[in-house]
Amino acid sequence: MKLYDLPQEYTPLLDLKQTELAIKQIKETFQLNLSSSLRLRRVTAPLFVLQGTGLNDDLNGYENAVSFPIQDMNGAIAEVVHSLAKWKRVTLADYSITHGYGIYTDMNAIRAHEELDNLHSLYVDQWDWERVITEEERTANFLRSIVRDIYSAILHTEFTLSECYPQLKPSLPENITFIHSEELRQKYPDLSPKEREEAITKTHGAVFIIGIGKELGDGKPHDNRAPDYDDYSTPNEDGYYGLNGDLMIWSDVLGKAMELSSMGIRVDQEALLRQLKETGKEERKELYFHRRMLEGSLPLSIGGGIGQSRLCMLLLKKAHIGEIQSSIWPDEMRKQCKAMNIPII
Repeated sequence: MKLYDLPQEYTPLLDLKQTELAIKQIKETFQLNLSSSLRLRRVTAPLFVLQGTGLNDDLNGYENAVSFPIQDMNGAIAEVVHSLAKWKRVTLADYSITHGYGIYTDMNAIRAHEELDNLHSLYVDQWDWERVITEEERTANFLRSIVRDIYSAILHTEFTLSECYPQLKPSLPENITFIHSEELRQKYPDLSPKEREEAITKTHGAVFIIGIGKELGDGKPHDNRAPDYDDYSTPNEDGYYGLNGDLMIWSDVLGKAMELSSMGIRVDQEALLRQLKETGKEERKELYFHRRMLEGSLPLSIGGGIGQSRLCMLLLKKAHIGEIQSSIWPDEMRKQCKAMNIPII
């Protein structure tokens, strides 16, 4: 029997009814704060896109999207989205969104290759957002300002939740810490990237790691990124590469770091060509999204995804993402959760 890394002593602070009500409150409160802070308007998003358009996110490059033929379109193949990183940028252009404003949406995805545990599910739900920026805003300082706005929305949501459920005492740090992945490597040279994330997040509570995708001083990236949405290869004003990053928050319940968001300033034409060449993906230049990008019909933008179930899990101090969302889990996991007082929906 496979054993999963779950907390040994756990008692839910809310029962099932309270949990469902609190999930609704978190989602309503957070998206209201997020949209007002970043000046985003809600749009409707697709569950699937046509294969071969370049609109789907290929994540780390090896995950195959769930797909199916469309009978009424001569068998054309549709793919369930992995995320909406590139679709959002096209939507900014098609909706003629102006500088300083943007969009957000509820993104629902299926990631069939996910390794299931208490943080990873086949079902992914995010607030996907994208905002139009200028060339002058393509800086690490502007990235940090947006991250602070997002973190402030999280703090406000945590406080509002504690007013309704006093047992959910606020525990997040007042400020978020920023560090570049190369600085992190130098700080913990003997640790793996994931171990570095754990160490720095445990120390500071909330951390944004800048620069995900570019090779570091040891010749390896902190983590992989698709070459055609985040700009991870442009030098920034801090003396490092990259205008993107991951938001990590420490969970006392789990005793580990949780990644809540992956986000960044998106590629411009120069960065797109460079990253496609570096990764051997230059054939993508012929796809719909990439053609529009290279012809200059898409705006410069910043964007990302914020995990809905993960944020709820963190703020409700839950031990398993299955306490927040309904999904499919191995029998061994369900048995272990039941034995450890973890109620899976």
